[in-house]
Amino acid sequence: MKIYDLLRGAACAVAALFAGQVGAPLGAQSWDVGSSLGGMLSDRTDGKLKLGAESRVRYESRAGNAFGRDPDISDALVRTRLSLSYKINKWLKFSGMVQDSRSPWYGPNAPNTVRDPVDLQESYLELFPDRQKGFGFSAGRRMLNYGEARLIGSPQWGNLSRTFDHARAYYRTSRAQFEALLVSPVKIQIGEFNRPFLGDRVWGAYNIFPDLWSENRLDVYLLRRDQNRPGGFTGGNPSEGTDRLGVNTFGLRLAGPLAWSAKYSLEAAVQNGKVGPAAHRGHAWFSGISRRWTAAKRPLDVSAEYKFASGNRNPRDVSLSRTFDQLYPANHDKFGHEDLFSWRNIHNARSLATYGLTKNLAVNLMYNSFWLASARDALYSGAGKSIARSADGSAGRHVGQEADVFATYKYGHFQFGAGYGHFFAGGFVNRTTPGVSPVYLYVFHTYTL
Repeated sequence: MKIYDLLRGAACAVAALFAGQVGAPLGAQSWDVGSSLGGMLSDRTDGKLKLGAESRVRYESRAGNAFGRDPDISDALVRTRLSLSYKINKWLKFSGMVQDSRSPWYGPNAPNTVRDPVDLQESYLELFPDRQKGFGFSAGRRMLNYGEARLIGSPQWGNLSRTFDHARAYYRTSRAQFEALLVSPVKIQIGEFNRPFLGDRVWGAYNIFPDLWSENRLDVYLLRRDQNRPGGFTGGNPSEGTDRLGVNTFGLRLAGPLAWSAKYSLEAAVQNGKVGPAAHRGHAWFSGISRRWTAAKRPLDVSAEYKFASGNRNPRDVSLSRTFDQLYPANHDKFGHEDLFSWRNIHNARSLATYGLTKNLAVNLMYNSFWLASARDALYSGAGKSIARSADGSAGRHVGQEADVFATYKYGHFQFGAGYGHFFAGGFVNRTTPGVSPVYLYVFHTYTL
């Protein structure tokens, strides 16, 4: 308990420090104590010891939760982080992060999706961290993102942010990186240390060819997800040995430049394996294009994308599962700013326009439209859980549309933002739920060192 109390005290001290900074005159550089302290530590250790910190508070209101099944929530989400990294020499580096996440207005029964008082967010070692060619290795607890984080990622919008217990070994050349990995998402235990638990894990290979041709990047991955009953799997029969999930994912991601200064990104994945006693066959794909324009001498970034993920065609066929397994993604903004849905049994068209009103102020407009891939399978939440289902398909496939507007302003190490999102329920939602259209409103401020 002494170590736990020490970590709690350190996080609270950092919270008090940055809370004071937010209230200080922003124009006075001398008030930026965190930046000064970080610079001093780095200078006095010849860059070996580096301090990082974050203090973020978001006030948000969510109405129409679960399309009217759950009560409305207005809450404050407070996240504080303190990190240190120490490079002993050119081949060995240690990094760690303490995170304190709270939801003070939620009440005493706040779930582990919004709170986890002082705990270990990161603690890992790296071998040859700066090497551009040759062998490298890291192991421990760490936030990780692969590709565009559609299958493995650490979403930062949430109050906790997923972290992984992991080990990864890679070999780099001038044209490729070959990597073997094992990652296991950390399960949040309120009031106690989040211990490693490898009963829910992904392992395999993720290889990158950063300049396959003309600045085009290719990612090739083969991943195996295993989950047993203690790890969270709820299907199958232990006496028959079918109480496990084992899904293989083979995928490709290609991204690079196009003509007229445009950029593209493509990703496709196919799956097989077992979900309890059922055979698994799933697939998904993504395509996107973006370009920067100039409007009134200010930058305007416009992007459009389309996503698909398979669903079960016949839910009564318990011998076959076709619903794509999204693994452990960082889904924020990928399916709308309200984070209502996931990459499972879905068609999604999305557009985003970002306009830089000034150097530090940007306004974003986002639009999404959703349909079910299979009218007989469920609509799935951002966490991959079933929201509603029409087993005979009579509710139709149109889920609805979402419109979002949000803005951010940066000033040094500070960032301020606000946003509003409204979901317009389609036929499927109206027929299978109370049909309330969710609304999301928030403001936030962050200090990051």
